[in-house]
Amino acid sequence: MRIYTRTGDRGETGLFGGGRVAKDHPRVEAYGTVDELNSVLGQALLHVRDASSGRRLARIQHDLFALGAVLASPAPAAGRTRPELPDLPLERIEEMEGWMDEAEEELPALRSFILPGGSEGGAALHVCRTICRRAERRAARLREDGDEEESVVRYLNRLSDLFFVLARLENLRADTPDVVWEKPIGEAQE
Repeated sequence: MRIYTRTGDRGETGLFGGGRVAKDHPRVEAYGTVDELNSVLGQALLHVRDASSGRRLARIQHDLFALGAVLASPAPAAGRTRPELPDLPLERIEEMEGWMDEAEEELPALRSFILPGGSEGGAALHVCRTICRRAERRAARLREDGDEEESVVRYLNRLSDLFFVLARLENLRADTPDVVWEKPIGEAQE
């Protein structure tokens, strides 16, 4: 089987379940950003040293694939049925909250804003967090247009929180402090 089809050469792509849209359509932006997040998460896993976080994030990669399928499948048009989709594990939202609660028992209290950075794993998870926020905005736009389930936005919202907490945990366990934001005072001092 060839990987190229030539069907997208005119700037359109097919949706899961039928229909074609422009490659810059909001739906394609949404599932494309989830795909980007999944790729960056795969790269981040190369740097995450905490085994428990790594196992949990590997599960998240499978969730993101299912979430992308949901986003790539618009509500069926008249005369069409929606294809069978992988289940979006909504129980994972509650599970992620538990993981964050568990991590926060170990983390020092958050007393200031944290900048992206720290250890390699922590910095990589901050990149995941920002891409996840973009995916959430893209999915929220679809929801505003009446095209998407609230559960997709809820999942992505919780996931971005998880990335933040796990980035801090990764920094703590790597014995690398979080990068604390310092309020600028007057002229830059050297």
